[in-house]
Amino acid sequence: MLSIDPSNISTAKLHGYLLSAVAPRPIAFASTLDAQGNPNLSPFSFFNVFSANPPILIFSPARRVRNNTTKHTLENVLEVKEVVINVVNFDMVQQMSLSSTEYAKGVNEFEKAGFTMLESEVIEPSRVVESPIQFECKVNEVVALGNEGGAGNLVICEVVKMHISEDILTDDRSIDQEKLDLVSRAGGSFYSRAKNGFFEIPKPLATLGIGVDAMPREVRESTVLTGNNLGMLANVESLPNQHDVDNFANDNGQFVGLKTSKKHKFAKKFLEKKDVQSAWKVLLIK
Repeated sequence: MLSIDPSNISTAKLHGYLLSAVAPRPIAFASTLDAQGNPNLSPFSFFNVFSANPPILIFSPARRVRNNTTKHTLENVLEVKEVVINVVNFDMVQQMSLSSTEYAKGVNEFEKAGFTMLESEVIEPSRVVESPIQFECKVNEVVALGNEGGAGNLVICEVVKMHISEDILTDDRSIDQEKLDLVSRAGGSFYSRAKNGFFEIPKPLATLGIGVDAMPREVRESTVLTGNNLGMLANVESLPNQHDVDNFANDNGQFVGLKTSKKHKFAKKFLEKKDVQSAWKVLLIK
């Protein structure tokens, strides 16, 4: 058996062991505001429910291991002590992953990831329309667990309003776990789906993905492509250039002259095979 003294290995290595060993973990998709009112949206898997009376949720935006900087979410809850915790189901997991990209402060991840903002009823931060369950919370306390890279910060949240989609309720008004179809986080690039077990999502680019807001209108408003499809398409550093698109069209004449809906269906098939570049080339053929 491998025995490890945490003080004798790097924080990055220990972090990897912990995240792989304590899994799967639920995901808090946290919506916050900074003091200037700029929205932020980011996922955290150091998260759970800890009390029903009062209703308490706790999540932890840890200091970054690589450079000991803090995340915008932590900075925001220290400035504006409110947060919406949205749950993440399978239908939105690719967009959720895209939102974890480290965009600059002030960039709206709702727009980058293609989510819809919904006004909360009790607090200021917006809810995520696409999330089937949303918790409006006030932040009771933030407990710093250390000052070095990898140190957590417990954000202790009290639920002041809870919203549940009618689509996931049973006849007796309880939550149907299969309809909810939650996803959770494991180690590396692994996630777990309540219905089907583990699957992988490549980590977002170290460079910034273009975001859903930068995609052509006919793509982001597609009636064929799903939210997960848009999340995959938006996580590219740049679109294929016209030369590459033209070469692809010359080699694949069946995609030339198609109606928009047909192109989107073919692009969807490429995305199902995780071939994002070919999907974009189909979409960009004129």
